[in-house]
Amino acid sequence: MKDMDHGDGMGKCPFRGTRVGGALGTSPQADDWWPNRLQVELLHQEQPVANPLSDEDYKAAFNNIDYQQLKQDIKALLVDSKEWWPADYDNYGPQMIRMAWHSAGTYRIEDGRGGAGQAMQRFAPINSWWDNGNIDKSRRLIWPIKKKYGAALSWADLIVLTGNCALEIMGFPTFGYGGGRRDAWEPDRSTYWGPEFWNGKPFKESKVGEYYDGHPEEMVTQTLRWKGAPSDDNRDLENPLAATHQALIYVNPEGPGGNGDPMDSARAIRESFKRMAMDDEETVALIAGGHAFGKSHGKVSADKIGPAPEAAPIQAMGMGWQNPEGTGFGKYTMTNGIEGSWTPDPTQWDNNYLINLFKFDWKKKESPAGAIQWTPVDPSAPKTPDAHVDGKMEDLMMMTSDLALKVDPAYKAICEKFLNDFDYFTDAFSKAWYKLTHRDMGPKDRYLGPEVPAQDMLWQDPVPARDYDLIEASDIANLKQELLHSGLGVSALVNAAWSAASVYRHSDKRGGANGARIALEPQNNWDLNRPQELNTVLSKLKEIKANFKSNQSGNKDVSLADLIVLGGCVGVEKAAKDAGFNVNVPFTAGRTDALPEQTDVESFDWLKPVSDGFKNYHDSSIGYNVPPERIFLDRAQLLALSAPEWTVLVGGLRVLDQNFDHSKHGVFTDRPGQLTTDFFQVLTSMDYEWVPKSSDEMLFDLNHRANGETKYTATRCDLIFGSNAQLRNIAEVYAADDAQERFVHDFVAAWDKVMMHDRYDVKDE
Repeated sequence: MKDMDHGDGMGKCPFRGTRVGGALGTSPQADDWWPNRLQVELLHQEQPVANPLSDEDYKAAFNNIDYQQLKQDIKALLVDSKEWWPADYDNYGPQMIRMAWHSAGTYRIEDGRGGAGQAMQRFAPINSWWDNGNIDKSRRLIWPIKKKYGAALSWADLIVLTGNCALEIMGFPTFGYGGGRRDAWEPDRSTYWGPEFWNGKPFKESKVGEYYDGHPEEMVTQTLRWKGAPSDDNRDLENPLAATHQALIYVNPEGPGGNGDPMDSARAIRESFKRMAMDDEETVALIAGGHAFGKSHGKVSADKIGPAPEAAPIQAMGMGWQNPEGTGFGKYTMTNGIEGSWTPDPTQWDNNYLINLFKFDWKKKESPAGAIQWTPVDPSAPKTPDAHVDGKMEDLMMMTSDLALKVDPAYKAICEKFLNDFDYFTDAFSKAWYKLTHRDMGPKDRYLGPEVPAQDMLWQDPVPARDYDLIEASDIANLKQELLHSGLGVSALVNAAWSAASVYRHSDKRGGANGARIALEPQNNWDLNRPQELNTVLSKLKEIKANFKSNQSGNKDVSLADLIVLGGCVGVEKAAKDAGFNVNVPFTAGRTDALPEQTDVESFDWLKPVSDGFKNYHDSSIGYNVPPERIFLDRAQLLALSAPEWTVLVGGLRVLDQNFDHSKHGVFTDRPGQLTTDFFQVLTSMDYEWVPKSSDEMLFDLNHRANGETKYTATRCDLIFGSNAQLRNIAEVYAADDAQERFVHDFVAAWDKVMMHDRYDVKDE
């Protein structure tokens, strides 16, 4: 083939715009060309083919570890300082606490995302956030432990356990530990962490009160997420975010925008920790407990530090933030820019952090890196030893976020309580640390190892242990007949079961039908659950439950939770039969009913969706900056659905009349209540055209092309299954003439998956 000469004498590719390397090239991708497209492929992350350990039984492997030997190995490593990264005070404990804290501290209650559960700290963007500076070194330091135990010990479990061991070697009694976290094997591409303008270099701040709208040329890597300054009455942290600044885990230690104002800092701390599911006492316990150990590093100006791991040169082998000053480590270490320790004994559990905070007055000063920090006014205040130079003493240090605990009245009262009762403080910190590092693990059935506490914590959404015999096949058959003839219609039975189960979030394993919290506040009265109809169903189910129990001579019983799910199964079976197909919907008994005192109403209320496309629910009182179909995709991902599962469930729920308000949007059928493919047949038909009802294009009419008559109405959450290319191709499968049996089979399988999501008592996941 003849080379083509472009005038410079060099042979070049004849096709303008060709990408060298194919898929590995750097030309614009689909997301660049079509930024508004719905990224359905986000439902297909975490594929088994990406996991080199997909054939391993992690639960069995972890349980076979010599757990006490593992802890001994970790504790020995923590006091074995390495020349390539010397330990502060000859003890790696403080920096390992930071590693574990920052792994777990990304959790947020709004959508349950973040947390230590998959060790996402290993991947971008989290591994390259400025606040995670030098945590890459902490993980390399514990690599010998990971190497020794291999597939039997996930990074996620090791990171948290190392944090616990670090606390223990410094005299702190931890509350407990549960293993069972499974590692991710690819970055999380779906979680929104805020505007990411990141080049791996030190950050610049936007002004206090600015809501950064993007200037790529500035490459801002840390921006305020406040609409209005935190001190304003109208302050509002963007949902679902929890950290108040870009690239930080919680708040800016120098105060919002680096303003050095302790009261502003207190407001930001309260909002951020609340978004991370911590109350005021837990917040103070974590800050005061964590700052009892170690030091902060700020010897070198931030603008001298090299790029983060994701932008580091290849020879750095995945480690970033190269420091050009001195050795680049030890006494020259740079993390957040603040320099010094909070206590005279940074490797011993004691109450000196709070004692010093309240005993002395503090004045502002600049760190060597130019950051705002505070030093005692009294020159006779205790000193703290230098972390690397024997015999050298340094001034104590406090951050603006520390002074916040002293100036905020509520925080101050808690601090005084801790000052007066060190044992109470110790207990509060131990339980807050346990919550921090286990908050995203879900039911205690998932916890592994000998240190799982017997005590149930309210934030674990506990359910009672079953103290009766399970129903058998003959009981199930009789109960199904009773449900079928109860006078409760298909739509009502399906709504009760779906409303109970579909609140599940795979992110933090909360929600689901187990516990029957659909019968308790706050879930019982959520408007999207059709509460009046729901409570009619629940009343009848309670009657059936009571009759069943009274007719038993032994210890057999059925829970309300099981009856709710079984009622949904009966509804689906009847709907399929009325459509011409006999099908047996799987049912697994064993759920129990939670008590009101086992339910944290405020925390559980966060599980209510603000928008739920499965029910065509969209809270119009909330201002949205993304269209409903994008929120719908997010809901599908939280339910751990694939694109085919998402599609088939929507098609079935629509013809089963599951809209929250009984509207007919998307109910593309003349025979509602029958499990037919009508939704897909109408959606893909060219006999109709879709006409927006208003300029906002939220509601649509389906009109006959021939005469213009309006046949059906729809929302964006209906039309997306015909508009999006990936979803339409799936919809066409179920619209085909031969698809009815496949559709019923696939709907039942997806339905059972949702009903069983929270059954960690009987499944290994």
